[in-house]
Amino acid sequence: MFDLHRLRLLRELSQRGTLAAVAQALNYSPSSVSQQLSLLETEVGVPLLEPVGRRVKLTPQAEILVRHTEEVLARLDQAESEVAASLHEITGTLRVATFQTAALALIPATLARMRDEHPSLRVEFQVLDPAEALSALHARDFDLVFVEEWPDQPEARFTGLEYRELCRDPIRLAVPRGLPVEEIGSYPWIMETAGFPQRIFNVNWCRHNGFEPDVRFSSTDVLVKLRFVERGLAVALLPDLIWYDREITVDVHELPVPMSRLLFTAARAGRGQHPAVRAFREALALSVAPLRPRP
Repeated sequence: MFDLHRLRLLRELSQRGTLAAVAQALNYSPSSVSQQLSLLETEVGVPLLEPVGRRVKLTPQAEILVRHTEEVLARLDQAESEVAASLHEITGTLRVATFQTAALALIPATLARMRDEHPSLRVEFQVLDPAEALSALHARDFDLVFVEEWPDQPEARFTGLEYRELCRDPIRLAVPRGLPVEEIGSYPWIMETAGFPQRIFNVNWCRHNGFEPDVRFSSTDVLVKLRFVERGLAVALLPDLIWYDREITVDVHELPVPMSRLLFTAARAGRGQHPAVRAFREALALSVAPLRPRP
């Protein structure tokens, strides 16, 4: 019988690409990871890794093992979920990642609710870009991620994950107080860094409306974008979630064709029914419930 720990290391290597990345993620030394994978090769009786420059790639036989390891780990996730469901109290640790506007608006209320209703559960939280969060979830760095998807910019869907739509968040045009909408084509814009889905959506929207945006400023921080609009330095397309429990401080206009980003959660298929994951999703839904389009 193959050693499951070593199989997991092989699976980690398939996800992270290098021995150093596996070692860093699992707090091992690279030499220890290499030694364990060498022992696995001895157990299996065939080569599992091929050198490619300074990296290694998995052999076809290693890919077979990784596929079966995924199935075994999914069954173990399911077993853990069933054991947890048989208990009267939710305990352990839940690792969650989400994007910035959710972290600012929804996550504090959700964490407070989890603290009050499930005091024996430790919730660890991190802000991550959606694509990075989904990859990290697939790599088993998190138990649940809350992510966004901008119009016509779908995030990659990983097999072995389950997705659950939470709500849609309208996107509107934010301009400095008193600026006529007709002037946005010649006014400076602030957008995300080039290559981000939000930036692609922003530029495509401007071009669809007949002008090339003067992207003079860029930031992945939504509060920086808002601040620039407040100061009269730029215009921006902002999601309504930024106004969650805060006053609107700029002029906000509906888009000619209403658009919204999709907000959803994702968990590994065997982990989705874990009581801690279910409880967090329920608490998050309660945090979203008061969310209404602002005037």
